[in-house]
Amino acid sequence: MNRKTVGAFAIGPIGSAVIGFITLPIMTWIYPADEVGRIAMLQIASSFFVLVFCLGLDQAFVRDFHECKDKPKLLLNSMVPGLFLVSFMVLALFVIGGQYLSGWLFGIANSSLGLIAVACLISVFLSRFLSLILRMEEKGVAYSVSQVLPKAIFLLFLLINYLTIQSDSFLFLLGAYSLSLVVVMLLFAWNTRHMILSALAASIDFRQIRTLLQYGSPLILGGAAFWALTTLDRMFLRNFSSFTELGFYSVASNFAAAAIVFQSVFSTVWVPTVYRWLNDGDYEAKIDTVTEKVLVVTFFLFVLTGLFSWLVTYILPPEYNAVQYIVIACMAYPLFYTLSETTVVGINVSKKSIYAMLAAIIAMLFSALGNYVFVPEFGAKGAAVSTASAFWIFLVCRTEFSCHVWRAVPRVRLYCSTLICLIASVCSALLGASYKYHMITGWFILGVVGGIYFSGTLKKIYCEDISRSAQS
Repeated sequence: MNRKTVGAFAIGPIGSAVIGFITLPIMTWIYPADEVGRIAMLQIASSFFVLVFCLGLDQAFVRDFHECKDKPKLLLNSMVPGLFLVSFMVLALFVIGGQYLSGWLFGIANSSLGLIAVACLISVFLSRFLSLILRMEEKGVAYSVSQVLPKAIFLLFLLINYLTIQSDSFLFLLGAYSLSLVVVMLLFAWNTRHMILSALAASIDFRQIRTLLQYGSPLILGGAAFWALTTLDRMFLRNFSSFTELGFYSVASNFAAAAIVFQSVFSTVWVPTVYRWLNDGDYEAKIDTVTEKVLVVTFFLFVLTGLFSWLVTYILPPEYNAVQYIVIACMAYPLFYTLSETTVVGINVSKKSIYAMLAAIIAMLFSALGNYVFVPEFGAKGAAVSTASAFWIFLVCRTEFSCHVWRAVPRVRLYCSTLICLIASVCSALLGASYKYHMITGWFILGVVGGIYFSGTLKKIYCEDISRSAQS
């Protein structure tokens, strides 16, 4: 992708993050932490729903998109198996009643809440495939608008509530959140209507479905392990702590928006770019250069968060004071994951997806152990520490497996730098309340040392990327 395309794709995550920084404080001032925790449970369910019901065919769709000539037919055959399962699930829920789903998710047995949750799940499933069309066609503006507008609608509902209604009803919060998901699905459908109409006219090809499943189905177990890796912290907080601690943790995770923007923009751009490089040849030096640059960005995003995390106390209610200490560790998930996307290329190239699955399983088991030990005693702090450590293990495993099946890459600097960031973030989470100013001083020193250590790469980033972008 060229810089113009990258900029178009960046509008969505950046705009969403900006709106999120406005939305989150408003939500914390209106709703208690346990209600915020309930919304977090719906987000967990949504991600699991997409994982299971997509059957790995979303990844198969991305993998075959550029190679397949009949793209509408590819879309149809990628979605049919999942749509069949979704229809079966909806029918089953209407038979047994939505109150069971609501009780499991929110701790409130209510049929209306359950039906709203079902609408959310269906919307995120459809949005997953439709968003991939815009992503692979490199339609960055449409992709970004579809991301930003629903966030703006959710914010509008919260502002109306805050300024006029002032209702702290969970039904209102869930309704506003659900409407934003439905809107994004409709926007994706409108922006991809050409592909949808062509797909509806295509024929189901069971041979193609079988081929897609052969690639995608092994990814389900690995995907399930990755889902567990990203959600075990919240599940342990739900069952071994409280909705309040879950609310604190969710707020801290949402304040890691800078890293999430970085992850979203990079992942959106990186996948089609690296596959194009692989097809063109002469890719090794390019991939290593990108890895080094992403490492530097990762390191300094940790440092900046460590230096300025205390600012969140000026926009959140006093009961959320602990967020400033755990938000740094919450950065580990998106940052370490993004970095691993540059080192895992070998697994994707060799198509040995079993190694991707194995990396996720190893990290997930580590996360389960850490959450089991730390969450009952430390609550949200224990969850943050466990997940951050697990994602460092995930980064190491993905990198080592990729080197094993493809080619060795320079990684001593990568492991040492990220381990230092992990240790510092863990100390901030567990000791920050007692040694707040010591921690800030430590992050400052780490930033200075890192500036000297990465001076060569920083100069390269300035000369090759920042200056060139300014000139163009």
